[in-house]
Amino acid sequence: MSKLTKNQKSFEGKVDKSKLYPISDAIKLAKDLAFEKFDSTFNVVYKLNVDPRHADQQLRGKIVLPKGTGKTQKILAIVEGENANIAKEMGADFIGGIDLLTKIEKEKWFDFDVIVTTPDMMPKFGKYGKLLGPKGLMPNPKLGTLSPDIKKSISDIKKGSIEYRTDKDGNVATIFGKQSFDDSSLIENFNSILEEINRVKPAKVKGKYILNVSISTAMGPGIKVELN
Repeated sequence: MSKLTKNQKSFEGKVDKSKLYPISDAIKLAKDLAFEKFDSTFNVVYKLNVDPRHADQQLRGKIVLPKGTGKTQKILAIVEGENANIAKEMGADFIGGIDLLTKIEKEKWFDFDVIVTTPDMMPKFGKYGKLLGPKGLMPNPKLGTLSPDIKKSISDIKKGSIEYRTDKDGNVATIFGKQSFDDSSLIENFNSILEEINRVKPAKVKGKYILNVSISTAMGPGIKVELN
């Protein structure tokens, strides 16, 4: 059994694990207990009453957080022609075609966070599926990274779009801001994700859908949140 660190011991008694905290109180408590010397990310985990073994109960999508994520993502745009000009105007970090896909394959180059492209370019991705897929980098229309509107794709990412998806246990874990955000911004982002999770509730789910929700900073304790 691993030993508790000094910081972990300092959490003892400060979080009531049997209590559900209003989101405003949970955020304040998480900030009070944050000991990181960097601008810590706020995480949220939803435990859902879904069975991911069934395709129609696997949730996956994206949402643009109203207050952003506080995180800058490097964007690789695989585009040609006028779309390359648009990608440049929108501030994509890397722009190219098959040459950059080849670079990823041969040099194991992954100095970017997300790939965006247009439908006409997707045939070029065929041989790279096994390389990009496991890393979650394959463009996907559900995530807005595969779209004929490359301007919107890049704009949404820069505004602060996040991806969510259920894991094998039916949990959805994602981020909703930084410790430096004011409380009202974190609450607004949290509520936006909650609305999205409710919006995509599978039709076959019966009974209670969201079993519990907890938030935490990157290295802080989990705090259960009360949902009204």
